[in-house]
Amino acid sequence: MDLDLAFPDLVRAHQGAVYSVTYRLTGNAPDAEDAAQDTFLRAYRALRGYDADRREALAMRPWLATIAVNVCRNRARTASRRPQVGGAISVEPAAAERSMDEIVGGRESAGVMAAALQRLPQTQRRAIVLHHAAGLTYPEVAAALARPVGTVKADVHRGLASLRALLDPQEHTP
Repeated sequence: MDLDLAFPDLVRAHQGAVYSVTYRLTGNAPDAEDAAQDTFLRAYRALRGYDADRREALAMRPWLATIAVNVCRNRARTASRRPQVGGAISVEPAAAERSMDEIVGGRESAGVMAAALQRLPQTQRRAIVLHHAAGLTYPEVAAALARPVGTVKADVHRGLASLRALLDPQEHTP
């Protein structure tokens, strides 16, 4: 397989899922677009170093999700070291195959959902995004995040409960 000829097809096949992951982790479209491009650039560079057998054996979706999570994590780490220049977060709906609205009850707009996701701890947000938005299985999410499967399941469960509470606080008050 010629990587240069096949790579555009790989991008077309996975760009929606990669963008969805990066958008849900960054919280805004411009950063998500940059992170998605960086994800594919890193994937291309890595694939050039792999032999044909290794490329064929690669589970592309979880592998790309892992790269996307790492890109977003590195960007957040770099951004935290830079001085903040005021301004609100731009929140726009992501072009995801499966809406997070459906996951927590469908009561809120995608923008509100994206803002609520940004309020979750990173571990919960990453687990929810990879499992529900990217459609990875729990073992794939665990591999992408280098965490035990049970921990990932707990992160998803707790994160969804927190999202529900954030989106409808009256429903979750004692």
